[in-house]
Amino acid sequence: MPIPDEFIQELKARTDIADIISGYVPLKKSGRSLMGLCPFHNEKSASFSVSRENGYFHCFGCGVGGDVITFIRRMENLDYVEAIKFLAQRAGMTVPEQGKDDGTGQLKTRIYEANREAARFYHKQLYTPQGKQALEYLRKRRLSEKTIIHFGLGYSPPSRYELVNHLKSKGFTAAEMIQANLANQSKKGYPFDRFSDRVMFPIIDLRGNVIAFGGRIMSDIKPKYLNTAETPVFNKSRNLFALQFAKNKAEGQLILVEGYMDVIALHQAGFENAIATLGTALTQEQALIIKRYCDEVVICYDADEAGQKATQRAINILRPTGLKVKVLTVPNGKDPDEFIKSYGDQGSARFRMLLEKSGNDIEYRLDKLRTGFNTDITEQRVEFLTRAAELVATIENPVEQDVYITRLAKELEVEKSAFDRLVRKNARKAAAQQMKTMQRDVIKELSGRNDRMNTDKSYNLRAANAEEALIAIMILNPDAAEKICKEVDPKVFVTAFNRRIYEILHTRTENGQEISMSDISGDFSVDEMSRIARMLAARPKENDPLGSADEYIRVLEEESEKLTPEQIAAADNDTIMEQLRKMKEKKQ
Repeated sequence: MPIPDEFIQELKARTDIADIISGYVPLKKSGRSLMGLCPFHNEKSASFSVSRENGYFHCFGCGVGGDVITFIRRMENLDYVEAIKFLAQRAGMTVPEQGKDDGTGQLKTRIYEANREAARFYHKQLYTPQGKQALEYLRKRRLSEKTIIHFGLGYSPPSRYELVNHLKSKGFTAAEMIQANLANQSKKGYPFDRFSDRVMFPIIDLRGNVIAFGGRIMSDIKPKYLNTAETPVFNKSRNLFALQFAKNKAEGQLILVEGYMDVIALHQAGFENAIATLGTALTQEQALIIKRYCDEVVICYDADEAGQKATQRAINILRPTGLKVKVLTVPNGKDPDEFIKSYGDQGSARFRMLLEKSGNDIEYRLDKLRTGFNTDITEQRVEFLTRAAELVATIENPVEQDVYITRLAKELEVEKSAFDRLVRKNARKAAAQQMKTMQRDVIKELSGRNDRMNTDKSYNLRAANAEEALIAIMILNPDAAEKICKEVDPKVFVTAFNRRIYEILHTRTENGQEISMSDISGDFSVDEMSRIARMLAARPKENDPLGSADEYIRVLEEESEKLTPEQIAAADNDTIMEQLRKMKEKKQ
């Protein structure tokens, strides 16, 4: 059953969207709205707007928007019911029992419970005779008992049915195990353990839920590491290993390493601000999550070719967020775990020295660039400076940029003014390309050609714009909703997506229910809520909402009477002439 409308009204009364969002994003007053840097994409100028008066947010940069429930869903990676519970707990309220009967919510709860039970099972298996090799492996890696327990490390037995049988005994169904990706399904339809003969690393979210596992094989079978696939509770692009521990120890800085063992070894050595991605390259979503907990990131990837490529890619993702980026290169091609252990009791002190001496990302990239050129040869010196100018042009701080221009010009014995002009040329070129891209995106947006949600829009642009305007007027001016509903039948709406929104608003209005963004949030996905928020953000403050509504209703009536291309193709001459006659009468 859905959450009672009365509960949503009470939650709305106790929840201020600006107060909630300001806990994640610093906001400043700007006219009737509040503005800040968008937490959902990289930006340097504030384009993230919050309307306290109308209860919605919208980013003019990336298009994300919605109500306060949508915001929590996105920020905390929750479904609708979980977001309601999150806000209710903050407001000192308890969600009614009937509101918890949500299919997705129930499944996610069962997956959390299955994962937690699996983590306990794996940990116990580590101390059984068949887990001896795995325990010896961890001890050879010099992990203490305290560390093993702290990270909940475990072992998955060689048999492909031990976990499945254990979970069955605890009341979990085969479908739940498969949905959690703890089990796979055989050709005959039977579940069997996904992980076999592996050291197990539980992956835990910021709320303490076990959401997934990583497993290292104890034999020569490939792959060496196997991770949980995406499930209703786990998205590998939006989570980071050990962030639940590291966020409390960050003190402005996080260390980003490649793997589970590097993270664990660093935590044991006293560097409890270490985190890692989950078997994939760093994503923009992860970079934005990192930004919530620190001002500076130290990238400490392997020194091999793959590690260097990953470092370059991570720099390009992290730097646009506004984070300070440093790069720590471990000597002799070792990873952090190997380096610390090679120095015994002095390992932690030695690694701290490397950490303190780590250079910023510009230094790192210039050093890597230098290795490809012999600057004693004129042609190669010119090529190096040309490539270096492209890099220096990306530096936003003018003082920092001038420092590098001066230093490189002096180092390579060229006129500073000449190198400076080359840098400015690259900066102008990049800005022009960015402007061109923005203009192209605006044209696509206005034409509706880029609209994947309302696919009918580009073919019915005039009608779709009128529909969106009416929807916005209703939500922003509830007093006008009743009149609009009396005059406009949902069937008049030409585009399917807008019609669906209007049908929900129409039904709620007829039933005497409120139609704010939070009132309709449960009926739409987060992406659909973003689209509705965009409709509201596009509307100026109406001095005469009813008068404007009349104009849009007239447009809809005109557009609804037009024949579609399919109807025209199938129509006879008399039908077409009748249509032309009606259109002529409308214009008189």
